[in-house]
Order: sequence, then structure tokens, then C-alpha cells
Amino acid sequence: MSETKTAFITTSPQLAALCERLGQEKFITVDTEFMREKTYYPELCLIQLAGTDDVAVVDALAPGLDMAPLGALLAKPELVKVFHACRQDVEIFLQMYDAVPANLFDTQVAAMVAGFGDQVGYDSLVQALTGAHIDKTHRFSDWAARPLSRAQVEYAAADVTHLRVIYEKLAARLEKEDRLAWVAEEMAVLAEPATYRVDPEKAWERLKLRTNNRRQLAIIKAVAAWREREAQRINIPRQRLLKDEQIPEIAALAPDTADGLTRARGISAGFANGKSGVSLLATIAAAKALPEAELPKLDRPRDVPRASPALVALLKVLLNAAAEQNNVAPRLVAGGDEIEALALDETAPNPILEGWRREMFGNDALRLIRGEVALSTKGKRIRLVELPAE
Repeated sequence: MSETKTAFITTSPQLAALCERLGQEKFITVDTEFMREKTYYPELCLIQLAGTDDVAVVDALAPGLDMAPLGALLAKPELVKVFHACRQDVEIFLQMYDAVPANLFDTQVAAMVAGFGDQVGYDSLVQALTGAHIDKTHRFSDWAARPLSRAQVEYAAADVTHLRVIYEKLAARLEKEDRLAWVAEEMAVLAEPATYRVDPEKAWERLKLRTNNRRQLAIIKAVAAWREREAQRINIPRQRLLKDEQIPEIAALAPDTADGLTRARGISAGFANGKSGVSLLATIAAAKALPEAELPKLDRPRDVPRASPALVALLKVLLNAAAEQNNVAPRLVAGGDEIEALALDETAPNPILEGWRREMFGNDALRLIRGEVALSTKGKRIRLVELPAE
């Protein structure tokens, strides 16, 4: 692969021929370069693709480029598409083709299963598995600027050439350890379009709120949903339209007029009197008119049952021990919220109790909660000790 010359694809016939060749492969590696600083949706600039004998950088901004052959290539179910940390790349292709690429393999997830730690970076993985070093000179390139230098094109191509070796080594290692099925379970989540689509009606849940006033919460919920839709319509980052901290302030003011809206910090008269301001005021008015029964409720922390901190701590010790024994990143097995949920209610649905996670950690976690086992040490390792039945 290192001796294969990188092709810079700018025409529809070139792309069609490339996709025809890559369609015959068992797997291809894929990456993208995009800009997102000024837009809600990522602006796709380059697509990097590699097969056995092909390394190509596709100019996604080339005039008149027919991207349909790429969509057909990504949809082939028998062809494995290898990415590293694929979420943003997949989001772009979902936007382009209204479908997630079929048969995904994410080497970041696979590396976590193979014991390379939490969210291992591409550079670290390249060094660990290939011995190569990534030249970071062009990492912060403006990928939307044209023309691109040959050095920029080669830098972009390196993201998919090294990835072929990484995939082959990780896949062989995981197959030997009988863990490919574990990766497949994780890929099922990444294959769901809902994983990438933002629900505007749930946007308010990401905000840090300090009020339990249900009317204000209704306005916050409505304004957060409005911000998401309006940012999509205008195609600007949501924080550039309205910052998170402005939303509760607007809800507290609950303005009826453009002048009232300008009393919120950072809201200009131009914004308040423009199309977005008029739309926002209508959204606020609708939330203010909601009947009492339809107002949302934010439970106060004291109203939410809390798991025993001591039990949570024990479960985290068990998690780290299980992850260490199995050479898997603990974060991939269970997050803090999932641990707390299990400690609070062992009968509730929980990812810890599904698939390979249950086998590796969940069953022992349940036994610990039920008092069937205890934690002890042997040498410098944590171990489980069976307790006699009462």
C-alpha cells in the first residue's frame, strides 16, 4: 500500500471507475475531511478511500461530481467499510444518502475491545500496530480551500492507508480471542440512523437547568427545540444562533415583544426584529399558552432515588477488575450512569445485562449486589470470593 500512488478524484467517470474497482474488495477503508466551524451540518470536503491496489482522495467540492456511485458502494452489504471513530463520518453519509453505510467496522471500538484503552486515538493506534508516525503538519488545514497541495492530499490519504493494516491486525487479534461478536454488537448501535439524528424535542435535556418552575421549563423546552430547528434551517452552529446560557434567561423573561427579547443578554435588535426573532417570539407565546397539564416537570435531585454510594463504588472496583482481567477498556463495558442504575434496580433494563457485557461483568455484578460473592485480593489482583448461603 505504501507504494501505491494516491489518485486525486475530481470527475464523475474517475469516481465511478474507482467505486467499481473497490466494489470487488472484501473490505475498504474510509475517512472524510470536513469543515463545521461555521455550519450546523458538516461541509464535506474530501473522501478518502483505499482498497488493495487503490488509494484515492475524492474532491467532494469538485463541480458536477456525481456522488451516486459512492452511495452504491457504501450500501453494498457484503463489503466491510472500515472507519476509525466513525460517528461524524457516518453522520455525513447519512445526510448525503439517507442511509448508514452497510457493514461498518470501527477500529476505535475494536481497539477498546482489544485492550488499547478508552477511545484510543488514530495516531496512537498507527504507532502501536504499524510502527509508523503520522505527520501532523496538515492536521489543521482548511480543507475547503482550493487548490490543495500534493502534501495535503497525501496527508489525507494516510488516514486510510494505515487503517488497512490496523483493521487486519485488529480483526485477526479479535478473531483469535473470539471477540469479533463483541464488536458486532457495538456496530449494531452505530448502524442505527437514530444514533446520529438529533431530536429537537429532547434538546432541552442537554442543558444545565436550575429551575423547577414548570412554565419556565415549558419555554426552555420550546426554545431549545426551536434553536435546533432554526439552526438546521439556516445551517449555522446552534451555539452561534443562541448560546446555552441564553435559553434559561429568555425563559425567565418570557418576552412578548422584540423589545422585550432584546433585554436578554446577547440578543440584538436586528435579531429580535428579524425572521428568527419573530419565529422565536411565536414559539415563546405558544409555550406560555400551554395548559397546566401539558407542562414538563424536572424532578428535583432530592426526589430522585439514589443508589448506595458504597455499592456503586464496589461495582466500579469489580468493573475495573473484570476489564483488567479481560484486557478491555472499562468505559466500553459500562458507564457511571449504568453502574448507578444497576445498583439502584437490578431488575431494570440495562446494557450491562445484555450480550457480552453480561457474560464478562453483569452476572458477577448481580451476584455481588445479591450478597452471593464478596471482593477480596490475591497478590495485587481483585478476585471474587463465594459467600455461604444464608
